[in-house]
Amino acid sequence: MSIAETAGIRKANEGLDGITWNILGQTYVPKSRTDDSFSWHATFPAGTFVPPHIHPDQDEYIYMLEGELTFWLEGVESKAGPGDLARLPRDKAHGIFNKSDQTAKCLFWVSPTQKLFELFTAIHGVPDPAEVVRRAALHNVHFLPPEA
Repeated sequence: MSIAETAGIRKANEGLDGITWNILGQTYVPKSRTDDSFSWHATFPAGTFVPPHIHPDQDEYIYMLEGELTFWLEGVESKAGPGDLARLPRDKAHGIFNKSDQTAKCLFWVSPTQKLFELFTAIHGVPDPAEVVRRAALHNVHFLPPEA
């Protein structure tokens, strides 16, 4: 099935089809989805994170709107704040951490979309990190072992 974009404005707190996902304490609101690209607004409360993982067939980008995130990019930590763009190429290990005491907000997008939309639907509200990791692998997102 092919998914094409339509022209229009998606308002600030509005997601595709009214969707809002809660993923391990973070809030993701999908903003656009085609076969070529998928974007979502993310809210990372203080202390939340996405452990190091790999997207073998997607490039990922994160544009920082508010707060600060620490990125683990192939073993090197870098910080990003408002106006910064994190570039996370396909097949390169990366993790995302809010080590600050403030909420961080950002716009994510990946290209191509692949199975990421379906993954977020599958892990919405799942409280067990091990189950999130298991389901992610089924959608071609692979988490590194904890020691990484």
